[in-house]
Amino acid sequence: MTSERSFEPTVIFFGITNSPATFQVMMNKLLRNLINTGKVAVFIDDVIVETEDEEEHDELVAEIIKRLKENNLYVKLEKCK
Repeated sequence: MTSERSFEPTVIFFGITNSPATFQVMMNKLLRNLINTGKVAVFIDDVIVETEDEEEHDELVAEIIKRLKENNLYVKLEKCK
């Protein structure tokens, strides 16, 4: 609380308690329609893609990477399987 009003940060501070929950909400919004198909699941920074065939899998992965890139997010290839 400041002398004039409550302090409201405009950015998320690193180390803040709700950062993981906030990041999870952002990922859910970015990938909502893919999650709703039941073929994509997201937990914090883990994105799981499960499809019947390799072609569909490749298309979904490409769409996910496109959305991440559009939102200034990225993946580390060495962490991907």
